[in-house]
Amino acid sequence: MNRLQIKICGVTNVEDARGCAELGADMIGLNFYPKSARYIRPQQAREIIEAMLRGVRAVGVFVDPTASEVRRIAKSVGLEYVQLHGDVPPETCRELASEFRVIRAFSTDGQFKPEDVRSFPECDVIVDAHHAELRGGTGLTCDWLAARATLPFARFLILSGGLNAQNVGDAIATVGPHAVDVCTGVETAPGVKDHRAIEEFIAAARAAEHLIVDPSR
Repeated sequence: MNRLQIKICGVTNVEDARGCAELGADMIGLNFYPKSARYIRPQQAREIIEAMLRGVRAVGVFVDPTASEVRRIAKSVGLEYVQLHGDVPPETCRELASEFRVIRAFSTDGQFKPEDVRSFPECDVIVDAHHAELRGGTGLTCDWLAARATLPFARFLILSGGLNAQNVGDAIATVGPHAVDVCTGVETAPGVKDHRAIEEFIAAARAAEHLIVDPSR
């Protein structure tokens, strides 16, 4: 079984980024959506990436971007991973996938169909909760059964939406994802990470890894 990956999203400063890495996170998310409370400027992102411990991957989070916007920011700050929310068509994802590791976001709203992810074969998939206005970082729990049903169609599935140290074990057991993503569940305020909560979240996720039993995952 491949090791479960852990992503801490909405990181806004060097101290929290290094804390995530030291506590065992595999990925951190840097938000480039100006309407987000966790938005950071490209220069801030570059400083975070330059201070990161080796082996931890930084993921740039974008909402309704153009390919040129993603490319410009990602190359200016040194990103290899980009996460795309909103109405991003397969053609844009395919274009960017030739240069970056692309994570396409889906929300479990009433229109979501697990088989829809087949239109994005070049992408990893993150499944999150639906919110009418926000794109991630809502604290809402996504539909775990819908996420589970997405597994056969996704090359790599990240489970997000309302996770914390108390429920991540059940989420892992129910969905069997390749990775879990947390934001509000390890914060004291938007963009301010609680290092104790991060430690507890990672410990709970690692303790539940053995519950993933689906060999097709």
